[in-house]
Amino acid sequence: MSTITRRTPLLAGLAAVGLMAALMAPGEARGDVPPAPGWTLQWSDDFNGPARSLPSASNWQIDTGHNYPGGPGNWGTGEIQNYTSSPDNLSLDGNGNLRITPLRDGAGNWTSGRIETKRADFKAPAGGTLAIEGRIQMPNVTGEQALGYWPAFWALGAPYRGNYWNWPGIGEFDVMENVNGINSVWGVLHCGVNPGGPCNETNGIGASRACPGASCQSAFHTYRFEWDRAASPNVLRWYVDGQLYHSVDQNRVGAEAWNNMTNHAGYFILLNVAMGGAFPDGVAGRATPVAATVPGRAMAVDYVAVWTRGGGGGDPGPGTPSSLHLRQGGTLGPAAGSAAATTLASAGGANHDGTPHSPQTFTATGVDGTYSGGSTEFDLLVDAGTSVANGQQVRVSYDRTGDGSWERTETYQYFATDPVPGYERYTQARGLKSATGSHGAMTGGTVRVEVWNAIGNGPSTIGTGNQSVVRIPYGPGAAR
Repeated sequence: MSTITRRTPLLAGLAAVGLMAALMAPGEARGDVPPAPGWTLQWSDDFNGPARSLPSASNWQIDTGHNYPGGPGNWGTGEIQNYTSSPDNLSLDGNGNLRITPLRDGAGNWTSGRIETKRADFKAPAGGTLAIEGRIQMPNVTGEQALGYWPAFWALGAPYRGNYWNWPGIGEFDVMENVNGINSVWGVLHCGVNPGGPCNETNGIGASRACPGASCQSAFHTYRFEWDRAASPNVLRWYVDGQLYHSVDQNRVGAEAWNNMTNHAGYFILLNVAMGGAFPDGVAGRATPVAATVPGRAMAVDYVAVWTRGGGGGDPGPGTPSSLHLRQGGTLGPAAGSAAATTLASAGGANHDGTPHSPQTFTATGVDGTYSGGSTEFDLLVDAGTSVANGQQVRVSYDRTGDGSWERTETYQYFATDPVPGYERYTQARGLKSATGSHGAMTGGTVRVEVWNAIGNGPSTIGTGNQSVVRIPYGPGAAR
């Protein structure tokens, strides 16, 4: 599901994560996320909850309107619907599924739903593999009545958030796309520059095939994407019901484009059903939707899950030693428990820019590792509720031997939150305010993260547990 107008577009044994799903009849009802021997589950949602409730606010954020603030109009694709947070367009069905339902009002205006994961750090560990998988039934509509339907399950590079004009360089992995009710799944990679470039933008590098057995529209199927950094060259793979139908390796796109789409914080996942736009219009050969297009046919999502396998750390990514989540109790380490929040004390109207004031402190001890030559990265979920003129600030300190001396301290520019409830993302892109000392090898070292309100008159919160994360430029190493 590209963010810029476009497009037309080895089975190596059943993948372990998709094994159970692939062995099931495609339309068979299922419950929780399936087990995956040999893989580590990093994140999932099986959409259990009361009928007409919204998807978990801990896991997902809801996109609304016709574009991101300041981003390309019509989401950059020419699609015509207005995304809403109405349960009529977006809700759980009470039977373990998320349903995204396009609707048309009496004036001919279309509405639908689009969500994206709050986490944006899904990345293959160094020397390992990332898998993103969902079990989905496409909208059950075909022929003239389906013209304009564009369901998608996809992922965008984290640097897109807050920028919205750096596509396709930051990377896009389309795990599943479909248009116009055709019995086919498309898997597409977007990268490089637009137009043209190594990924042939705006089309991308794609492949498609019919769903195995029952059609894509009439039954659930399992759609899976793998990013394999254990293979040489590294490779991306697309599966439907465990059957490989598309792959792209790093040699095909070249070192620069591959590095730009992989050497950042990671990816976030999206689910949506668009109406109209460049892809369905191009396939149909005319503008869509049409008068015969019927509303009310939902995409149903049974689960979405992210796993990793292998890898020795040293690269930021879910669960790797250099990816340290802010955890309840003031520790840093792998994501622990479910989403939670910690309160940051009010600045009391004073200016504490650059100087910690009643900070929340998170620490990892016993850290061993070699400096990679990179920089600290962080992705903090912060919120000041309805308070105005609040700003959160972070300081990251490194004690290379654990003896209480801080050889490297980095203070970043504070982040001014808006007065609208809901988490915002504070990242290293705000820039360094000051830095002292230097990095070097860590042996039994300590990493400390302090977060406080630098300005404002009200308290705020920071996401913890499996939410906020700091990535240190060290590896291999471990926080004990």
